[in-house]
Amino acid sequence: MTLALDLALCALILGVALAAVAGAGVFRAVIFFITYGLFVAIGWARLGAYDVALAEAAIGAGLTGVLLLAAHGRLRRMQADTTERRSPTLSAALAGGAIALALGWAWFALPAPQPPDVAQALPQTGVGNPVTAVLLNFRAWDTLLESIVLLAALLGVWMLARDADWNAPLGPRYHARPDGVLAYFGRFLPPIGLSFGVYLVWAGAESVGGAFQGGTVLAGVVLVAMMAQLLRPPRVSQAMLRAALVLGPGVFLLSGLAAVGLGREFLSLSPAIAKSAILIIEAALTISIAVTLALLVIGPAEDPEPGR
Repeated sequence: MTLALDLALCALILGVALAAVAGAGVFRAVIFFITYGLFVAIGWARLGAYDVALAEAAIGAGLTGVLLLAAHGRLRRMQADTTERRSPTLSAALAGGAIALALGWAWFALPAPQPPDVAQALPQTGVGNPVTAVLLNFRAWDTLLESIVLLAALLGVWMLARDADWNAPLGPRYHARPDGVLAYFGRFLPPIGLSFGVYLVWAGAESVGGAFQGGTVLAGVVLVAMMAQLLRPPRVSQAMLRAALVLGPGVFLLSGLAAVGLGREFLSLSPAIAKSAILIIEAALTISIAVTLALLVIGPAEDPEPGR
C-alpha cells in the first residue's frame, strides 16, 4: 500500500505539473499550479522533510497561488477590451523539459557533494532542528540572500505604481460588510494565526517550524485583517513599515559583521551564543518576511479614486 501511494503521488505530481504548463488558459494554469504545490508538499512530508513540506504548502501553494490569482485579475482588468492572447505553452513546456534534462544530467555527471556531518556538528549550533542549523549556521549566506531577494521583489512590485499614485495607499480598497463572513473571519482568525505563527518560529529551533513558515502565517493574518477593514492599507512613506522590511536582513547582516569583529568568519556564530543569536535572527526575519509577503500580495500603490 505504501508503494502504491507513493507511485500514485508521483503520477499526480507529474500530471498536474504537465497540466499547469501545457494546459490552455491562464486561470486554469494557476489552479493547477496551486494543486501542484499541495501535492509536492505531501511528497516532502512522505520523505520526512516536514519543514520543507510546511514551507511549500504555505509559500509555494498558498501565498504564491494568491499572488498569481491577483496578477491574473489585474491583467484581466488591464486587458478588458482586448482579446486574450494564447500563452506560449509549447515553448514553456520545451524550456521546462530542457531544464529538467539538464538537471538530470548534472545529477548523474557531476561529482557527489560532500556535505558536513550535520548530526555531528549539531550540538555546536545550539539548536536541535537540523534544518534551522543548516539555514542559519552552515548555509547562512543562502538565507541572507533569500531575504534580500524577497525585499528586491517587493521593490519591483512597487515600481509598477504610477508616479502620481506613489503616495497613495498600497493595494486596492477592500469593502467588507460589517455583518458579513469576511468581517467575522477578520475578527476570529487573527488571534489564532498570530499564536500559531509565533509558535512556529519558537518551535523552529528544536522541531518543525522556522521564520519562513511563521512569517507566512503572520502575513496571512495581516491580509485577513486588512480585507476585513480592521487594518488600514499602509503607505510606502511610513517609517515603521520601512523599518520592518529591513529589520530581518539588517539584523542578519549585523550578526555577520559582529562575527568578523570578534575574529570569526562572516556569519559564523560562536557556540556559546549560537542559540540566542539564531532566535534573535529568526524573530527579526519573521517580521520582515511577514510584512514583505503581505505587501507583495497587496500590490503597488493605487489611487483610491481613479476618476479624480
